[in-house]
Amino acid sequence: MERTFLMVKPDGVQRGLIGEIVARFEKKGLQLSAAKFMLLNQELAEKHYEEHKGKSFYEPLLAFITSGPVFAMVWQGDNVIALTRALIGKTDAIDASPGTIRSDFAVHTNFNLIHGSDSVENAEKEIAIYFSPSELVQYEHTIQRWI
Repeated sequence: MERTFLMVKPDGVQRGLIGEIVARFEKKGLQLSAAKFMLLNQELAEKHYEEHKGKSFYEPLLAFITSGPVFAMVWQGDNVIALTRALIGKTDAIDASPGTIRSDFAVHTNFNLIHGSDSVENAEKEIAIYFSPSELVQYEHTIQRWI
């Protein structure tokens, strides 16, 4: 079973969208394995976005992601990375398909509400940044046989 890392960003938290966003993944039949409401410090933010270091948007991105609380999560399921990215929508809300989180709620690329891992490798890396192995809860998701 595949795992992915998702994070409701400060704009999503401030707009009260955590429940709505989580509900979309639950309704899809995905399994929540871990969640954490937290403030990112500079060090954690730099570790998360290290691949963007040196790019023009890097410093503003760090300032944004550390500006307020986030809701970090680990979800699992078959094809979970592709499925969650489809539910999230393209980075730019204008290009996001109708019915996606970003199409329904985001207006600006800089305030696009949620981060989702884009590959198995990045999911593993990001999960390890935010969660220890003991924080990942394994349980029988009883609806799984119906999905």
